[in-house]
Amino acid sequence: MREKTLRIIKRYKFFIALAILNIALVAVFPETGVKSFKITWGSVKEMLSVLPPIFILLGLLDVWVKKETMVKYMGEGSGFMGVALAFLLGSAAAGPLYAAFPVALVLLKKGSKLSNVLIMLGAWSTTKAPLVLFEITSMGLKFALIRLALNIFGIGIIAFITERSLSKREKALIYSNAEKTA
Repeated sequence: MREKTLRIIKRYKFFIALAILNIALVAVFPETGVKSFKITWGSVKEMLSVLPPIFILLGLLDVWVKKETMVKYMGEGSGFMGVALAFLLGSAAAGPLYAAFPVALVLLKKGSKLSNVLIMLGAWSTTKAPLVLFEITSMGLKFALIRLALNIFGIGIIAFITERSLSKREKALIYSNAEKTA
């Protein structure tokens, strides 16, 4: 029982430390502490509204899409098709960036090429359609298209360089860690 408790404490040490810090903040600076709790609660509610649907979709992806299919379209030999699918998946996705990491994990488990997973993460964070539409209306078409083109180019370069700079051992470790994750 004690070992299990220590594992839980070790796993959630940052959360526990922040909770203690918030409680101390309320004791020392009540107004700031209450504001901090409200902000924290708002963030927790947002995560609870976003993550369950993402996990349901990931479960379906895990069951419905065979590993061979994922390897064919986003794996080592996927070429331009893998890159295009990664950009499409990232750009069409809904939700904040922290929701992209479970998606990336499933893609790695299914055999997607590391650079394609990195492209998906980059696209998720910078090339979403609502963001581009917002930029067009608020900053103009020219700005939005230039930023989008630079982001697409930059994401591809960063993913390529990152994958090339990792050794085979480091890549194997990334895939191994993805497999170990529940």
